[in-house]
Order: sequence, then structure tokens, then C-alpha cells
Amino acid sequence: MIDDAMRNRLEDLVATHAELELDMANPEVLADQERYTATAKRHAELAEVVVAFDEYSTLLENAAAAEELAEMAGPDDEAMFRDEAREGREKAERMEDRLQVLLLPKDPLDDKNVILEIRAGAGGDEAGLFAAELERMYVRYAEGRRWSVNRLSVSDTGIGGIKEVTFEVNGSGAYSVLKHESGVHRVQRIPATESGGRIHTSTASVAVMPEAEDVDVQVDPNDLKIDVYRSSGPGGQSVNTTDSAVRITHAPTGLVVSMQDEKSQLQNKEKALRVLKSRLLQAERDRVAAERADARASQIGTGDRSEKIRTYNFPQSRVTDHRINFTTHDLDGVMGGDLSELLEALIGQEQRQKLQALTQD
Repeated sequence: MIDDAMRNRLEDLVATHAELELDMANPEVLADQERYTATAKRHAELAEVVVAFDEYSTLLENAAAAEELAEMAGPDDEAMFRDEAREGREKAERMEDRLQVLLLPKDPLDDKNVILEIRAGAGGDEAGLFAAELERMYVRYAEGRRWSVNRLSVSDTGIGGIKEVTFEVNGSGAYSVLKHESGVHRVQRIPATESGGRIHTSTASVAVMPEAEDVDVQVDPNDLKIDVYRSSGPGGQSVNTTDSAVRITHAPTGLVVSMQDEKSQLQNKEKALRVLKSRLLQAERDRVAAERADARASQIGTGDRSEKIRTYNFPQSRVTDHRINFTTHDLDGVMGGDLSELLEALIGQEQRQKLQALTQD
């Protein structure tokens, strides 16, 4: 059974949900698009917990009714009603766990779109090939979720690999799902060029950042040094003929973002600013988390991008996430974008740690 404090909080949320529903039908709210959008969003956010609490209450009521019937029933029917009551209470207990998760404080950035960067690490050409495979893995996962993917910039190795790539993933809750992917990913396999059959280890780093909006990050134009130069590599007739490539340096932090994939200098500048703002937002998030004494209780691993988080072992067809001791032998499925089981395990661990932190508090 949930305690009185939790029940009171749930009842308050149910009342708030009902009030928001009335507000959405209010002509004044309907006339104010910004207000209506905010009201509808909050109403939708509360819907899941309201439905779950209603189901929980119904299960308890039905279980209590079955127990009353068992008291009045004859010997032939008593056992049936007792079983029905027990089953209802067991379902209610499972629903109680779900309600606790739904009441956990939400990460305000969870609904954001994502800017994802992948860089080849140690391992030479093999690291570049692995980085390209990681990009395909995330793109396929996003497409399976019907999220849109837009590549912002890429530097390739010329043999099918990439030195680094930046792309955005747009979809509801993208950051909440992908945020745990930041870190060093390690691959163990025999490269195609290895004549001796020896297993090589290579790495690639992944950085997942919430896409920043102007309300999230304020950038003083006076803090920016913007350089333009001629693009290099594929790109059409304008390559090496116009100064379309852009490099933006943020003086206070030293962050540098370069873009050259677009033919227009303005488009490259806009892309670079978007990536810069997302990096600044993530940097501020990391700073705050590092300062809070309880921050580690609500994160998977240390959050350090230098941390080795996962190993992809091709000879054993094994993928192991070292932060949660999760292993699957469906390596082909994972590399093909089937990340659901792995990501759900990471999200589940995050929720358990948050519940533990709340209990300790």
C-alpha cells in the first residue's frame, strides 16, 4: 500500500490534471497559443500518472470487494474469491512500483532533441570504421523510432570510416533515451587487413548533448570569434572557390566548432552556433552535476566522456555495458540498431538509483 504522503501527492496531480483539462476548453486559453501549448503539454505529461493511479485504485477496490464476497461465500466459492483478491493485490503492488517511478523528478532536458557527436579514437583506420558503424547503429535506431536524423558535419577517412561526425536526432524524448550513450565505446575484432588473425582493440567516443534553444543558453556575440575559410573535400563547385566554411571560437570557454558541409557561409554559421550552444548547455549541466553531492546517485556511471562504457566483442558476438553489467550476445542486432533492451536496462538503472536517492533523503 502506498503511504499517505504519496497518496496525497497523487490526488493533487489528479486534481491538477482535471483543472488543466478545463483550462484547455477555456476560450481565453484557446486564444493564447503559447499558453494553450504549455497547458496541453503539462496535461499530457500528467496523463500517464493519472491513468496509472486510477488503475491502481480500481485494483484495490476490486480486491476489497472480492474479500468481502469471500467472507459471505460458501465453501465452494470462497477459495475462488480469495484467489481473485490476492491476484488483485499483487497487481496493485506492481502498479505501486510503477507509480513510484512516474513520480520521480523529471530531467528538464529529457524532452529535448539531441546533437550527437562521434569521434574515432585509438586504433587508426579500424577506429574510423568502428565510428562509422556506430553512426549507422544510432541512425537505424532513430529511424526505427520514427525520429528524424540530420547530419550536420562529417570528416571521413576515405576508406569508409570517419574521423568525426556530428548529427542531430529529432524526436519526442530523444535525450531521455540516448543521454546514457556518452562515453568511450570499445570494439574487439580481427580487422580485415589483419593477416595474422589477431584481435585488435579500437575505440570511438560518443557525446550526446541536448539541443539547446535560445531560452536555454544565452551567448554574447562579443564572446565569439568567427573565422571564415575555404572548404575542403566534397561539396560541389563552390569548394575551394569561396570562403563558405566557418569556425566559431567561444572565448570564455575555449570551445571551437567548425562547419563546412553547406555551400552557404550563413548556413554553416547557423549550424555551428547550434552545436556550440548544445555543447555549452551540456558543459553547464556537467558542472552543476559535479558540484552536487548527490549527483552521482542519479547518473549512470560517472558521466565522464573518457569513461569506457561499453565493449563490442565481435569474435564472441557479445555486447557488454560495463556500468550496469549488462551483456547480450545479439551483437548483429545491436549494430543493426536494435538498442531497445540495452537502453531500457540503462533507463531502469537510472530510475532505481533515483528511487534509492529519494529514500535516503
